[in-house]
Formats: sequence, structure tokens, C-alpha cells
Amino acid sequence: QVQVMESGGGLVQPGGSLRLSCAASGSIFSFTAVGWYRQAPRKQRELVATSRPDGTTNYVDSVKGRFTISRDNAKNTVYLQMNSLEPEDTAVYYCNLYPLQTLTWGQGTQVTVSS
Repeated sequence: QVQVMESGGGLVQPGGSLRLSCAASGSIFSFTAVGWYRQAPRKQRELVATSRPDGTTNYVDSVKGRFTISRDNAKNTVYLQMNSLEPEDTAVYYCNLYPLQTLTWGQGTQVTVSS
């Protein structure tokens, strides 16, 4: 069973940047679409960005122009570059396959945007 581990979160001021990483234990990302998801306190988990093997990317409207998803298939890693962070981006961020999240969810990485 492939496992994923997210990292790179932290506390950042509004307007700041973070780069999240999602490392898989196997070479699964080369063949499938991957998504970054987030769950804010008292809210349902939501899809933030997706990356397909052909290079196509998509973003939820609230992060368009600020977040960039990318992948390094050789390293079995997917990244999420987050710029111009806003307090509303505060959440635990997870990665999983897309559209079916068939991997066991990792622990996620906490992103807190606050002054």
C-alpha cells in the first residue's frame, strides 16, 4: 500500500509564502492525477489543486493566481507553492489521488496564516 507524507507547513504572516511537499512511498504519481486538499477548522475537506500526468493543472477559484501545483515524478513528490497567503488559507493540507482519494490519508501539514 502506497503511503503519502505531507510536509512544509507552518505559521506565516498574511502575504507570505510556503511550499508544501507530498512524498509517496511508491511510484504512483507518475501514472495518476494527484490533488492537494485542505480542511479548515469546522469545515469539510475541500479540493484545492490538481495535477494530471499530462501536465494539466486546475485550481479552486479561491487560490487561482496564488497557488501552483507541480510534480517531480522521479522523486515521487508533488508540491504546492503557496504565495500571497491569506488567513482564509489556514487549514491542514493533505495530498491524495484525484478524483478518487484511494490512498490512506496522511497526517497532513498544518498551515496557519496569521499576524
